[in-house]
Amino acid sequence: MADGDGDLVWRRARACESHACVEVAVTPQGVRVRNSREPAAVLAVNAVQWRRFCDAVAAGEFRLPA
Repeated sequence: MADGDGDLVWRRARACESHACVEVAVTPQGVRVRNSREPAAVLAVNAVQWRRFCDAVAAGEFRLPA
């Protein structure tokens, strides 16, 4: 990825025990997202996109069907 990725502080949920977790890092440009098992594959989103995603998760828009 872009220069400086090695300096990012990656965070994951404390409940992650499988080591197959989503990790996020905040940058001045927005947020980077990756799978802890595939750390080289990073998705970069801006702050507006990240906020919309978080709002949709909180609203239950991504729940699996019963």
